[in-house]
Amino acid sequence: MQPPRVASVLAVRRAIVGVICALALVRPAFADVALTENVTVTGRAGDWAGLAASSNEGSISAADMALRPLLRPGEVVENIPGVIVTQHSGGGKANQYFLRGFNLDHGTDLAISLDGMPVNMVSHAHGQGYSDLNFVIPELIEAVKYKKGPYYADVGDFGAAGAFDIRYYDTLPAGIARLEVGEFHHMRGVLADNATLGPGNLIYGLELEHYDGPWDRANDERKISGVLRYSLGDWAVTAMIYHDIWNSTDQVPDRAIASGLIDRWGAIDPTDGGKSGRYSLSGAWNRDSGDSASHLLFYGLYYDLDLKSDFTFFLRDPVHGDQFEQQDARWQFGARASQSWMHPLFGTDSATTIGLDIRNDDIRNGLFHTERRARLDVTSFAGTVENSASPYIQNVTHWTDWLRTVAGARADFFWFDVTSVTGGAGHVAASQFSPKLGVVLGPWEKTELYVNFGYGFHSNDARGIVDAANPATPLTQAVGAETGIRTSIIPNLQTSLTAWLLNIQSELTWVGDEGTTEANGRTRRYGVEFTNFYTPTPWLTLDFDYAWSHARFVDFDPAGQHIPEALATTIDGGIALHNLDGWTKDLFGGLRLRYFGPRSLTQDNLVRSKATTLLYADLGYHLTPSTALTLNVFNLLDEKASDIDYFYASRLPGEPASGVDDVHTHPSQPREVRISLSVTL
Repeated sequence: MQPPRVASVLAVRRAIVGVICALALVRPAFADVALTENVTVTGRAGDWAGLAASSNEGSISAADMALRPLLRPGEVVENIPGVIVTQHSGGGKANQYFLRGFNLDHGTDLAISLDGMPVNMVSHAHGQGYSDLNFVIPELIEAVKYKKGPYYADVGDFGAAGAFDIRYYDTLPAGIARLEVGEFHHMRGVLADNATLGPGNLIYGLELEHYDGPWDRANDERKISGVLRYSLGDWAVTAMIYHDIWNSTDQVPDRAIASGLIDRWGAIDPTDGGKSGRYSLSGAWNRDSGDSASHLLFYGLYYDLDLKSDFTFFLRDPVHGDQFEQQDARWQFGARASQSWMHPLFGTDSATTIGLDIRNDDIRNGLFHTERRARLDVTSFAGTVENSASPYIQNVTHWTDWLRTVAGARADFFWFDVTSVTGGAGHVAASQFSPKLGVVLGPWEKTELYVNFGYGFHSNDARGIVDAANPATPLTQAVGAETGIRTSIIPNLQTSLTAWLLNIQSELTWVGDEGTTEANGRTRRYGVEFTNFYTPTPWLTLDFDYAWSHARFVDFDPAGQHIPEALATTIDGGIALHNLDGWTKDLFGGLRLRYFGPRSLTQDNLVRSKATTLLYADLGYHLTPSTALTLNVFNLLDEKASDIDYFYASRLPGEPASGVDDVHTHPSQPREVRISLSVTL
């Protein structure tokens, strides 16, 4: 007889296979109408009038991304207005994301996917919603589609602040070979191309990278990423591999730098580091007949992470130090299916979509006390099976030529099953119902007005949920509303202005570094986003994005109402020259400004971070029509700024047993030059 946990896993997997088989037989209907809702726009310069459900919905195209040099792979989503991507550890660790008044940690309220396959990891060893984008190969990206707020029925767990979907090409516009070299022993090579294989097209892509960084102990990051995608008719099958090994220089206390104990690029514990891998296989079927559309995605992956970190040094263990190891290994399986069709509704044009998301994670998590990467004892170790099933429905109705509504609802069902060798085992089931509504007025003179309202949520870590002594809320509800305007009335200028509000039931989170649940109260965030994308001539692109947020705890707390590290102000803008003519026709280049405003580091707002302002520059020359040489300069002005700051207690040798409260910083990297040679195949 099978154990209940194993039986539940097998049952879910059988259900996934059944759904896939059933939906694969679905065929389009309603051949007498046109499904205009499936029209898509690629790129920020596109006209979204008549298509978008909100003023914040959009897409970043490959051409848009080519205007921004990338220091890290995760910065592909920094093209999205209001988003900041940063790092507080070694290069192979997931980035920190900031958006709409959130320090999203590694993705707690930000749903990230690649071709619909979720990147967020539930009940992760390091943090809930952990989203590692280091496996992404930027040269293969066709577009990044984004939505913000809980207003979309097809977005579920982690999508309260926003949802980003990275889309790879099915057929590359051209093959590419690229070699990059730069300071701090940066070396990167990329090879990607199409190949005819039988009646279909095969994309292959390979990326190899090594990077030491400016740190006293070199990162020695060694990364390999690979992609194979075979497309035939309505079907595409994709295999991806990723493996990364690195050393880490984590955030360090300001007092250690000021006293001369270490320099700006030094580490208190030089043995921190990690390794991670991700290996996936997915299949997608898409059919669009104009009046109806069917979409099916199924996927499976194996993922592992082994991470050694030390943030408090000698606060807990003055003899061996506070280094700890987080280990995560999981199998993940899932499917997403949807069917859309056009139909009349009260004599008007209407489109309805029904969909279903299914996911199963079979996880092994471990937290260990270590010294110089050697295990001393076990803090916690658990086996977790987490299942979810989420049906949804959404309707778009054009009531008049100037009024349309977007109404939807989503139901999410979760089952958490934890078996722990260190306590906290149990079984919990939970559900969440999330209605959505949007009203769009226009277009008038290429201008639309939007009003949106909706419910969303994020799940919490299963180990905290089954804790009998202090159980965490399984699904934390979020309620959001916004109003906005989008216009292209000025030729070649896309402008949007959005005012938004988001309330969250609680910010109760699992702290992977401690193996415990951290309780926080209800929060309220509101803000404004102002975005502009201007192409006055074929050879000039200007963009400017401004975002301001206000984030506070709702319930009174004598410690203060500010939410530590909450994003406040961001500015992102740039100028790019491209497609020039005459004697300059082979030149291209640009400048980008990134402003990451000051933030409260404590609830009483007495300790604040400084602002970080960085300037990137790039200059390129086409040696031949198919060969380009590019110079990228990061942190052009060599600003001594912080990637990120935290305020907490740590202990250095000789300090009081209670430790010292201090700002802990991970410095922005100094000016860095990289040169790349790219050949179009």
